[in-house]
Amino acid sequence: MLTEKSKLLNSPLFFSGILFLIVLLITLQSFMLPPKTFYTGGSEYTHYNNYIIFKQSWFHLMENKDLYQPYWKEYWDLYKYSPTFAVFMAPFAILPNAAGLLCWNLLNVLVLFFALWKLPWSANKKRLFALGFVLIELFSSVHNAQSNALIAGLIIFAFLLLEKKQLALASLLIVLTVFIKLFGLVAFVLFIFYPGKLKAIFYTIGWTLLLAALPLLFISSGQLILLYQNWFHLLQNDHSIYVGLSVTGWLQSWFGMEAKLPVLIAGIVLFLLPLIKYKYFSEFKFRIFFLSSILLWIVIFNHKAESPTFVIAVSGIAIWFFMQKTKTENTILLLVVLLFTILSSTDLFPANLRKEFIEAYVLKAVPCILIWLKITMDLLLYKPEKMLNERNVNTL
Repeated sequence: MLTEKSKLLNSPLFFSGILFLIVLLITLQSFMLPPKTFYTGGSEYTHYNNYIIFKQSWFHLMENKDLYQPYWKEYWDLYKYSPTFAVFMAPFAILPNAAGLLCWNLLNVLVLFFALWKLPWSANKKRLFALGFVLIELFSSVHNAQSNALIAGLIIFAFLLLEKKQLALASLLIVLTVFIKLFGLVAFVLFIFYPGKLKAIFYTIGWTLLLAALPLLFISSGQLILLYQNWFHLLQNDHSIYVGLSVTGWLQSWFGMEAKLPVLIAGIVLFLLPLIKYKYFSEFKFRIFFLSSILLWIVIFNHKAESPTFVIAVSGIAIWFFMQKTKTENTILLLVVLLFTILSSTDLFPANLRKEFIEAYVLKAVPCILIWLKITMDLLLYKPEKMLNERNVNTL
């Protein structure tokens, strides 16, 4: 019989309760901190500025305003999400800021938590280690009121649904990620591993049209077309001025290379290259490692990758490492990730060291790049072996 302690350690409700309390504390801290400026002498904004950007997009949409213009009196930076995402924010926007921010943060944390929990781990301790490994990056994303944990959770849930042959729901979740952040498009590669590809295409087209048209419940077709035009124009200009914590940023800071397009093309080729091992598509291990590759790729090849984005990559690393037997080389890479990707963003590293060394040399991204290359190599050299607990995901 399970002891009371064992029951707690096997209970997702117990851990989700703990997460609720932590998220509540983070939200209260963000809400109670005094206003901040983003540069000396600049206007003051809240510590949950990103949430205000998301919230105000709903009101701007309802007022027939251009979502993609600066609104410096309301928030710092620009809204860079789809018009549909503004509709998604309606349930949060109508709440007082404290309640809306709490609900938004909880949505992000709990979606990723339950997605990771539902994966078929070989032992509960591996599940707990994986969740623990992700926590610091998860709370960093929450502290910034970002949507990255939600993106990671939706992609992992889509994978689980595909394992259960639920194409319609899986395609909906991936389409949702695209309407939040465009890099969710990469997750569509998952459909290659499963039967019913034609159905998946039709489902995807259907969900895309439906969600793209969702704002028509509130605005005219002419206004919606204008918003989509302005959104793509913003993204196009945004791509040309920033490289972020990415492969491109690493090559630029270390070697002075500025070649976005060639790097992106090389990244796409390497990403897709393991698909030549089509005879192993039926292997769960191959599929789960490719899921890890996706979660890493959309961060390290994303020109907009910032520190809070790395909850996505670290989720992929946790899946990759704890879904297989322990290997010395993998453990070394994991420790490097822990040191330079996860802990380097915390107060354990002095501020001047973070700025002059970690940030200047894009060291947060480098371990993730190394692990992605290792996963790619493992997939290319893949040979079946009994390394995973391949329980039927339908039973979860």
